[in-house]
Amino acid sequence: MKFKETLLQGTLIKRYKRFFVDIKVKNKVITAHCPNTGSMMGLLKSGNKVWFTENNDSNRKLKYTLQIIELKGKKVGVNTHLTNKIFHEALINGKIIKIKKTDVLFKEKKFNANTRFDFFIKSKDKGSYIEVKNVTLSRCKNLAEFPDSVTERGLKHLSELIEAKNRGFNIYLAFVIQREDCKEFSIAEDIDPKYKKLLTFALKNKLNVICYDCKFLSKGIIINNKINFIK
Repeated sequence: MKFKETLLQGTLIKRYKRFFVDIKVKNKVITAHCPNTGSMMGLLKSGNKVWFTENNDSNRKLKYTLQIIELKGKKVGVNTHLTNKIFHEALINGKIIKIKKTDVLFKEKKFNANTRFDFFIKSKDKGSYIEVKNVTLSRCKNLAEFPDSVTERGLKHLSELIEAKNRGFNIYLAFVIQREDCKEFSIAEDIDPKYKKLLTFALKNKLNVICYDCKFLSKGIIINNKINFIK
């Protein structure tokens, strides 16, 4: 996934009202959009190096968008709007799930009146629903975790994935870890015990969990290595 605009560098001052971040750039302070509704636990220390993009579209309220935060020399992608793009690129390149020539890949596939899953692979036998989650949290060395706050939306998606399995579909939950410093992944049970409980139930109902970290390039972010999932 390539950024449409050039990455610019600055220093984080603070995040506020969830969607705003102040960034110091040389001798001035700019306000950028923060495209992440999570808590961003462990990422928001004042003084952290950040990368952002500039878009001069007159229809935008803020022309700057926060993209990456650096921690101890390692980058963390915080723009959750890019997660599906990163995953989709790897998916069509056959890096994650093998898609046959006869299969058809859909994005934002409607499952019922209230739910759309990120991807659907239509095949001759069984179709496969895939829900993708962005991961930025790491509280222990080499370990990525999800969620970073209580996730009602995540619970809803898990419930609907289980329903999809009951209807005969294959189900996948993909965790895209926008970090370079993690070798394992687990659910943060202490943050959201309900999510951990329901995911454990879903695993017993043949939910496929797949986890990948990312590699940061000078102009983009790509899926890198498969990460071990600690159940």
